[in-house]
Amino acid sequence: MRIYLPTTLPLLAAAREAGCFTASRDAGPGGIPAHAVTPAVREWYTEGDLEELEYTALLEAAEASLHLLADDAAAPRRRVVVAADVPDDAVRPGGRFRSSVRLQVPVELSSAVSVHVDETTVAETIAAAAAAAAALAAEAGDDDARFLVDEAEACDLLWYDVTELGDLV
Repeated sequence: MRIYLPTTLPLLAAAREAGCFTASRDAGPGGIPAHAVTPAVREWYTEGDLEELEYTALLEAAEASLHLLADDAAAPRRRVVVAADVPDDAVRPGGRFRSSVRLQVPVELSSAVSVHVDETTVAETIAAAAAAAAALAAEAGDDDARFLVDEAEACDLLWYDVTELGDLV
């Protein structure tokens, strides 16, 4: 199953050093938070093909990356999402997004297929969306916060091959 791990550049550097993402990066119970094409995503987007559904999961992972940036003021203001392939039985549903899942096993970096990162030129837009927990406020119905999160979502994530990981971190 293709999963999308929301992260930050410092967390990505730590995972690169360790060789994997582990539950220790997760502040909550139940495993490593990630995103995937879940039954809820398939039900909501009844007309999309697999590529479109995976893009939806990627975007929700990018929004979850904003939460991680809000928790780490020292992290560069760039959303980071790692796409990886894991066994289906390593994934359990759970979380606030339609695409939210929890991984029950560490995710080896060798299973990563790509990394998606904001350009440095959009750092101010991402910083505004990550500041003062705008992502949480947007989910709670705050229209001004939703605008900031939508502005961040309008910024394209750049695609990197996993062989370029050293250049990113």
